This record gives sequence, C-alpha cells and structure tokens, in this order.
Amino acid sequence: MNFDFALILVLATAVTGVIWALDRYKLAPARMLQLESARSQAGGELPPSVESNLIQGPGWVDTGRSMFPVLALVLVVRSFLVEPFQIPSGSMLPTLNIGDFILVNKYEYGLRLPVANTRILPVSDPERGDVVVFRYPKDPSINYIKRVVGVPGDKVRYINKTLYINGEKQDLTLLAQLPPSRPMRYLQQEQLGEVSHEIYQDLQRPDLNIEATVPQGHYFVMGDNRDNSNDSRVWGFVPDELLVGRAFAVWVYWPERFSIPDFTEARFIR
Repeated sequence: MNFDFALILVLATAVTGVIWALDRYKLAPARMLQLESARSQAGGELPPSVESNLIQGPGWVDTGRSMFPVLALVLVVRSFLVEPFQIPSGSMLPTLNIGDFILVNKYEYGLRLPVANTRILPVSDPERGDVVVFRYPKDPSINYIKRVVGVPGDKVRYINKTLYINGEKQDLTLLAQLPPSRPMRYLQQEQLGEVSHEIYQDLQRPDLNIEATVPQGHYFVMGDNRDNSNDSRVWGFVPDELLVGRAFAVWVYWPERFSIPDFTEARFIR
C-alpha cells in the first residue's frame, strides 16, 4: 500500500494547529484564571507539581501544542523548499545509484499546494537535461525520477539508441565498455543541449524507437540507463501538473536498512 505522506502531514499539522489555537486563545487563559484562584485560596504559591499541571494542561493539549510548530516547519520546508527522496531502482544509473538519498528543489518549477500539487506561483519551467521527480502518470501515488529530454514543442526522435531533438543528433562519446562479462554494454557521455551527462547503453537489449512531438504543458523524459528504463518511450509524456521538483543533490548513500550510511557519496546532480 502507498501512503500519501503529504496528506498525512497536512492533516497532522491541521489537527495540532487547531489544538494550538484552542489552547492559546481559550484553554490557556482559563487555566491561568484557575491558577490565580488556586493561589488565592492557598494564600500563596502552590506546590511546583500542581502549578506545572495547571500551566501545561492535559497531556493531549501539551502534545498538540508542542508538535504544531515542528509539523508546520516540516510542512513548509517539504512542500515549498526541499524534499528528500530515495532512489529505489537502477533506471538512472550511472547518474544515480540504488540507495542514493536525493534532495529535490520544490520551488524552482513554481510553488505548488501540498497534496493538490496545483501551481500557485510560476517561477520557471524544466529545461532539457534537468533530472526531475514527478508523479507517475499511470499511477500518481508513485514518484518517478528521470531526465527531461524534450520540452513543449520539441520533436523527439530516438532510433538505433541515438537521440535526436528537433532533427539534431545529440552527441555521444564512448567512455568505457562495461563490464567484460557484458561485452555490448557501454558507458557513454551524452551532450543534451547545454548539459553533458553519462548514460548506459546495452546493445544486446532491443531498441525502444520512438518519434513524437511534445505537446504544450508536457515533457518527454528518459532514464540515463537507457535500455533499462520505463519512461516516456513506453507510457508517454509527463504533464506539468505531475511535476514534483528538480533533483539537485545526493546527500547520502544508504543501500540497505542495516548498512552504514555513506556521506562521502554526497554530490550535486547534473
């Protein structure tokens, strides 16, 4: 089952926010009046435990009041600034490894409402070469990560494992043949517009040839592990409303739950 963490966070923030407001403007003033009355009847200060209980209030109030600022901060940062994600598959090798924990810029493509993902403030649009996180068009509850190769209006052609944008071949430079046990697998450097990045190609895998024009408000995305990626060549374009943000850094490599996190793998993504 896929849990919608954003929805859970919004609901938790709303509930604790109501508790915080209720306590601040109604319950806390009533407790202070009760405290002053108890002090007057006692003829002075009360035992510290009694005063502490009256000041803090019931446990559920104290918990909600304490959690609200934390949840509100997490909600703002996660929704509008930066959100962490984990790479679960090898479709973006060699750029991203299985077990990489990445940071995603949430505001570069415009501020969006949490849960609804509606853009409320345009900032900029994805460019060719950007590594983006988006909601999978076939099942928006799942997040995918791929590289943008086509923006609105582009004519994208991928044939014989070579990418063409608007009729121009995107240059490939052979870097290495990997590994000896797979003699037809190559590490290549691709020049995608202004962005130079590495890709894997496996000449033993069948081609996913396609030719398409990217419609307005949509993007054509592909994995850097070209012959092992479920991407726009298979299921089509990514609508703008499904964009989550641009992946810009790896902050830790943690392949298994009981392994030791490796912070030396921290790096910027290009």
